[in-house]
Amino acid sequence: MIVDIVIWAVVLVVILSTLLSSIKVVREYQRLVVFRLGRLLKTKGPGLVFLIPIVDRAVWADLREIYLEIPRQTCITQDNAPIDIDFLIYSRVIDPALSVVQVNNFAGASQGIATTTLRAVIGDIPLDDVLAKREDINRVLRSKLDEVTERWGVKVTSVEIREIVPPREIQDAMNRQMSAERNRRAMVTESEGKRQSTILVAEGDKQSRILRAEGERQSAILQAEGYAAALERVFGSASKVDEKTMVLQYLDAMKEIGASPSAKYLFPMELMEFLKPLRRYAERATGDAAAAGAPDVPPEARTGPRATAG
Repeated sequence: MIVDIVIWAVVLVVILSTLLSSIKVVREYQRLVVFRLGRLLKTKGPGLVFLIPIVDRAVWADLREIYLEIPRQTCITQDNAPIDIDFLIYSRVIDPALSVVQVNNFAGASQGIATTTLRAVIGDIPLDDVLAKREDINRVLRSKLDEVTERWGVKVTSVEIREIVPPREIQDAMNRQMSAERNRRAMVTESEGKRQSTILVAEGDKQSRILRAEGERQSAILQAEGYAAALERVFGSASKVDEKTMVLQYLDAMKEIGASPSAKYLFPMELMEFLKPLRRYAERATGDAAAAGAPDVPPEARTGPRATAG
């Protein structure tokens, strides 16, 4: 009896363990590739998945993006310069069935194809471009790796070169070249600064001369306008002076000149022209006085002697 109970207990445990092993809980980022009697059935998940004990066998597939670190590889550039490069490959499974059926060890296969592809790509590029065009190399590597891994149901999302180490002698030559280039740039910058300074000084002098000339022009214009205004006032005042006033001022000036004991008189030709109005005024005044003091004489008495004399 005890032996039978033990046997049934063992059978029950085996059945329960088998049933439990046939129930799988598949997470969102996982898939189950189910094989039934060795033949690919289908991909199941996520969620609760039931498998037929002994008949079905499941292989887990992870859909999350993974990275593969490629160790440092020595490559020869197009101009025969040896350099060491290490990089990272980022990929994810897009077809779980192909990733299980088509490749046995994806990591090892990816590493092998990555190293051979890297050497092929670097061999077509000169050293200067390898150092300066990392993004282009990353893009070419990703494209070539993706062509190979596509048949494995894996998508290469990115390739990133982590470090490029040229030989010591090349590094020394690059340092000397960089130092010479920086010295050249410093000299160019200094000469450019001097040129700009000279241009600014010349421009300042030019502006100063322009402003000075403009000031002198404005001053001359204002001075000429002042002279014109003064002449206009003099002309306006002179136009109001009559001949009598001019003659009197001329005689007054002659009187002041004659006050000096060593004065010499110079009579200009225009003097008689200035004295003609004065003489006319004097003759008119004398005629008026004579007419006022003489007796009335008959006309025949004034004409008599002229007739007698005749």
